[in-house]
Amino acid sequence: MAVPKMNPAQAEAVEHQTGPMLVLAGAGSGKTRVITHRIARLLERGVPAHMICALTFTNKAAGEMAERVEHIAKTQGLGKIFAAKGSGKGMVISTFHSFGLMVLGRERKSLGGTFTIFDQGDCLGAIKDILSRVNSGKASFDAAAVMTRISNAKNAFISPEELQERECDEYDEITKLVYPRYQAALRNFRAFDFDDLVCEVARLWKERPDILDRWQKEYLYVLVDEYQDTNRAQLEVLRLLCDRHKNICVVGDDDQSIYAWRGADIQNILDFEHHFAGAKVVMLEQNYRSKAPILAVANAVIEKRVDGKYRKRLFTEQLGGEKVKLGVAPSPEAEAVYVAKELRRVIREEQRKPKDCAILYRSNGQAKVLEEQLREQGVPYRMIGGQQFFERKEVKDVLAYLKLALNRADEISLRRIANYPPRGIGDASLERLTQHATGKGWSLWQAVERVDGLDGVSSPARDGCKELEKLIGDMRRKLLVERRPASEVARDLCATIGLKKDIDGTSPSANASARRWGNVEGLFGILARREQRTADKGADPSAERDLMAFLHSLTLQTNEEDEEPGNQVTLSTLHGSKGLEFDVVFLIGCEEGLIPHQRTLDVRVTDDGANASDVEEERRLFYVGVTRAKQRLTITRCTHRVKAGKPLPRTPCRFLSDVPEELFEPFEVKDSSLMSTTEMAEQGQNLLALLDSLGQ
Repeated sequence: MAVPKMNPAQAEAVEHQTGPMLVLAGAGSGKTRVITHRIARLLERGVPAHMICALTFTNKAAGEMAERVEHIAKTQGLGKIFAAKGSGKGMVISTFHSFGLMVLGRERKSLGGTFTIFDQGDCLGAIKDILSRVNSGKASFDAAAVMTRISNAKNAFISPEELQERECDEYDEITKLVYPRYQAALRNFRAFDFDDLVCEVARLWKERPDILDRWQKEYLYVLVDEYQDTNRAQLEVLRLLCDRHKNICVVGDDDQSIYAWRGADIQNILDFEHHFAGAKVVMLEQNYRSKAPILAVANAVIEKRVDGKYRKRLFTEQLGGEKVKLGVAPSPEAEAVYVAKELRRVIREEQRKPKDCAILYRSNGQAKVLEEQLREQGVPYRMIGGQQFFERKEVKDVLAYLKLALNRADEISLRRIANYPPRGIGDASLERLTQHATGKGWSLWQAVERVDGLDGVSSPARDGCKELEKLIGDMRRKLLVERRPASEVARDLCATIGLKKDIDGTSPSANASARRWGNVEGLFGILARREQRTADKGADPSAERDLMAFLHSLTLQTNEEDEEPGNQVTLSTLHGSKGLEFDVVFLIGCEEGLIPHQRTLDVRVTDDGANASDVEEERRLFYVGVTRAKQRLTITRCTHRVKAGKPLPRTPCRFLSDVPEELFEPFEVKDSSLMSTTEMAEQGQNLLALLDSLGQ
């Protein structure tokens, strides 16, 4: 196969045959194209599709990769590469967690049978319960902080027993108490949390060489995208899976490693040649996204990295481009007014689409003043990072009913909907049922079924249990006997329990009610589309195992954006912007204490006054922000910010001083309280129009 329109480095990565390979792909260097064409090249060489496994970090990225590979395969006549869901005969392109769910699902007999997946709310509830018992009468601890510590331990592949041996602070001392009890609670619920979907695969493979052997034979070629974002547990999975054949190709950029706070370990990519001996290293440095002046600033910032093992310098063959603008504003308000007015001008006068523009910032708190000004200027916008679709209460409630109907041992789902809508099973009654279940060795559902023989349960609670038992029984009959579509069963459920009426009665406004019911309708649509896709592949959309796997997979999507952007300006944190690109970018608030963040300057002080590794991650984060821009980049900072009612002077971000002055076009932002004569005239005309309308 002649590799089409690729530069020499890209072609080298695509043509590599066997053995480990690290592809260091700079920002905008076409890494996804390299991965997809490499998969196509493997297929052309005769590697069976079902022996290829490609892993990434989001369902969206996995979906886009699968679409591209399928298109290339179809164009080149390489045959069908994705089999019907559940057949196990097609190529796997998925997230790490979806892959882990698949492995654990297929090995469930070795794990004791069926299981459920805890979402973030379930995990937090379990930890709060444990904290209330182990920490009674002592200083209070934030359950979310303890949950984060446990997650960090799992990401680092540290077991509860190993954590006991480590010296740590007060929060880690309480984590030592909670972690083993939390794992015991998960086992009792027959559940895994999000992190377990990776950790438990590594643990299972380490303990059962026979099971590992099967999986090593199943996937002879493994590809990993965004390798710089992997944690220690994911590294263990990859080392075990590829230990026999060594055919692992990872693509990533150490210059864009920005997720240490959620467990990513930059050493995984820096030490790849140590973990996989004899690895080939290919660097992709030609950038296809940004104009040369933007790349000049990006290169100047990242060249000052102190922890860079691999040195890349991005270049482009694109001609021309505007200098990067560097603006200084007297205050955040003035900064926001400037950005909003400039965006209005760009959209109106230059005819740019709002969706091609973005405002990036270090922390969400910087967005409030921006939103006010964008609304005032009539600039449409969307924010990345609001509440996610599958975390919305009404969506979780319907999913809990479906999960419980398929698996009555799912205690978390049962507890969630036992009294929703209200049916007499309050907290006290649920606790009484739990005591009976524990004492008799039953599941909580068995206590619901046998409520007539239990003492201490109120009459309303007994009636509620019977109502719930009938409701779940009807759903099971429709799903498992009549084989009706889950989307239809979900609609019937909502009609039976009066969900829309409850939403109308509990929402603060008609708009909120419509929005919440729209979320439920959206879930119906997701279920229906899944049924159509499954049927199109020749599989049975009502198959119990596949439906349960799909419901579990929805839990894995809670950290992703669910809505496609409309024609709106994007507001995002720097972390949220990774992987995105825009023609016009405003990077605001570039001051010490914001970027690098104050937390990195306050803790674990070193000789130079800051934690070097944390500050280096902030440098990489700044670099990510710069490289989101395709055509125009404006960087702004403020000279003062108000704190405790007093204006405090601000220092420019240290990364700006790493850039030669001649690469910037400096300008000053005027005080937003001072209006030009044109603006005063416009405001006067608006006031006259308002008075005229009132007089009519």
